[in-house]
Amino acid sequence: MAQTPASASTTASAPAGQVMAPASAGAVAADIPFVSADAANFQVPSAPDAWGGPRGDHPATLSDQVVGYTIQATLDPARHTVDAKQTMTWRNRSNQPVSKIYLHLYLNAFEGPGSTFFTERRLFSGSGHSRGNADLKKGEWGYIELNKVQQGGQNVSWRFVQPDGGPKTDRTVVELDLPQAVPAQGTLSLDIDFHDQLPRVVERTGWFGDFHLVGQWFPKIAVLELPGERGATAPRWNAHEFHFHSEFYADYGNYDVQLTVPKGYTVGAVGEQQGTPVESGGKVTHHFVQTDVEDFAWVAAPGYKVQRTSWTGPGSPKVDVQVIYPPEYEASAQPVLKATTDSLTYFSDTLGPYPYRTITAVVPPYNAGEAGGMEYPTFFTAEGYDKVTPDTLTQYAIDFVTIHEFGHGYFMGLLGSNEFEEPMLDEGMNQYWDDRMLVDRKQDIWVTTPLLSKLGFAPQLTPFEAERLSGVVGIGVPADSLDSNSWDRMSSNSYGSVYARTAATMRTLENLLGHEVMGKAMKLYYERWKFRHPDAADLRDALAEGSGQPELVHAIFASQVYGTDKVDASVVSIDNEEQVPRTGTVIRDGKRVTLSAKDVDKQIDDARAAWDKAHKDARHGGPYPWLSTITVRRTGAAVPRTVLVKFADDSSETVKWDDASRWKRISFTRPAKAVSATVDPDRKIVLDANSLNDSRTIKADGAASRRWSADVASFFQTFYALMGTL
Repeated sequence: MAQTPASASTTASAPAGQVMAPASAGAVAADIPFVSADAANFQVPSAPDAWGGPRGDHPATLSDQVVGYTIQATLDPARHTVDAKQTMTWRNRSNQPVSKIYLHLYLNAFEGPGSTFFTERRLFSGSGHSRGNADLKKGEWGYIELNKVQQGGQNVSWRFVQPDGGPKTDRTVVELDLPQAVPAQGTLSLDIDFHDQLPRVVERTGWFGDFHLVGQWFPKIAVLELPGERGATAPRWNAHEFHFHSEFYADYGNYDVQLTVPKGYTVGAVGEQQGTPVESGGKVTHHFVQTDVEDFAWVAAPGYKVQRTSWTGPGSPKVDVQVIYPPEYEASAQPVLKATTDSLTYFSDTLGPYPYRTITAVVPPYNAGEAGGMEYPTFFTAEGYDKVTPDTLTQYAIDFVTIHEFGHGYFMGLLGSNEFEEPMLDEGMNQYWDDRMLVDRKQDIWVTTPLLSKLGFAPQLTPFEAERLSGVVGIGVPADSLDSNSWDRMSSNSYGSVYARTAATMRTLENLLGHEVMGKAMKLYYERWKFRHPDAADLRDALAEGSGQPELVHAIFASQVYGTDKVDASVVSIDNEEQVPRTGTVIRDGKRVTLSAKDVDKQIDDARAAWDKAHKDARHGGPYPWLSTITVRRTGAAVPRTVLVKFADDSSETVKWDDASRWKRISFTRPAKAVSATVDPDRKIVLDANSLNDSRTIKADGAASRRWSADVASFFQTFYALMGTL
């Protein structure tokens, strides 16, 4: 589906009431191409000076600030509209003039069935569960209109383009012809008046009743990537359409936003509120400012309550923490607040200090669940329950979603991952670190319901066991690599597997490297690439350097991040042979002697009788040793493993299997025979596709049934999680 910029452009008629200015005829700057429409699987590390080079910890050096947005917006809750004036400044980081820029108009994904979003939604329907499947009716669609765009008082012309070759009816990316080219290293300032018609909540953003979650609502400039950044060899525009399976990517910058809403509305937003809200004419204006972030979103709803606390940690400023929630979900407010402060502590300790002064969590109302589980800098949406009972799925779900959405503030926010092209770096790595936090705090999943609990059926499993089932066992051989982009995938399930399969891959790597070693390597990744938009190769190289085991890290990335290798190993057989005398000829005293069956039987009987007499209390053993041969086999990637062999005398031996062989025979000559063999006895390889073939025994052994039980428990967990999304 790759497409050149020339064939991607289409001219759109002006919106109703808008006279489009003629395109500039005197531009001398060469057009900058789009990044490939199928960009994915980044294996080239970024340059050391990419994105302004490594960042410091001082507020003045957090990010290489590229953009600035000053916005005055007014919400009309009856019509579900936002009217706004925006001044956008943008710094041209390249060494060439820029005469065309590209803006994302994300809300146009919801304007009608011809958008890329809805076209792909129809394609992917039936290929796995996905959010965003609600049907919109008349009066529930959403869109954004540009009413005026000016540069220095001159009108700017624009046209809609489809950089990824989507339908010509998609209007989520707009190309602007600038009357005055932005010189190399120069700054652009645009004045934009725009109008939003918010959709009913279908995915991420919109309204339900008088609740308004306003996300991806303003014209946002695309990212101009330079050579040495995420594999670029020349300047290119990263300006993808809004796909069904896609999120976002933007430059770091500063936001100064004034939000005017009716009196009585509770308002929360990205950043710090400035002073006391100003009331005038039955409306109230709230002023928010935040630096060094890539996005701005907000919520407004009447009658919503707020719970607040504060948090402090080494290297961080004092953080004001708040949860905004509807009265029907008051039971969720305190658990969300606690999970948020716990997350602040864990992520700050294990990755790096939280640098902002605020964090706001929003619990959407009943029937607006698709607004839940969404992330923005310093601001996210959680899930709501009218009852939260400890040690139940509701408790786990509310904790997990809160931790997950907070965690995006690091992997999407502070690291600036490109969620368009590398969802693994955000959704997947975040899922891994969330699970790690839950395991470290010893919070397992209770796979039960109140009824089953009364019946005494309340199994537990760890978060990574659940990830293994849904992301490894549940998909078989992956259809797409982990570092594939978000939209060019075989199915919704393939996109969804990014979460669990990345978590399973990284946990496997952690188990092989060691918990502390992996933690050290992840800290290096964060410190090196915070505020700098890394790619998968940057993650790979940081983990390789930080762990001191580059060969292992590169092998895992080759087979799992860039490849689709299945991971499985099995014990094929256990063969035991007692090393007793045999018939045939032997050399004794320099002469060849032939032993008959009668001779051998007598020799064996005499040896056994003598041994039994000398070892009356022995439970195992005999006069002759045993040759035990264990055959193991790999299917797919050559992930290092150990093989544990147990013997009849209760002794055991562990052998490393860390070469690339497809199969291996392991032999022992010992007093007792082998009775069982297990590959990966410590269950380090979370990526293992079939745990039932991991061991073999020559006598009854409950290990296989215990592994089977773990998979069944994982099934129930996945089942209940699915039921909760319906």
